[in-house]
Amino acid sequence: MDRPVPRGHSEQITVDGEMEPVTVKLGVWVSNTRARRDKLTQEQRGTLQALGAEWG
Repeated sequence: MDRPVPRGHSEQITVDGEMEPVTVKLGVWVSNTRARRDKLTQEQRGTLQALGAEWG
């Protein structure tokens, strides 16, 4: 992830089968995942690294 995601950032996504978009608090997710990375499994860390998260 080349750019930092502000903690307050959110995205509107449409989930399969749902009519209304859902708000995802992306900034909170990134912040929490980064802070708790030592509790992630090796597979989860590998997936994050494959997605470009240097801290994964």
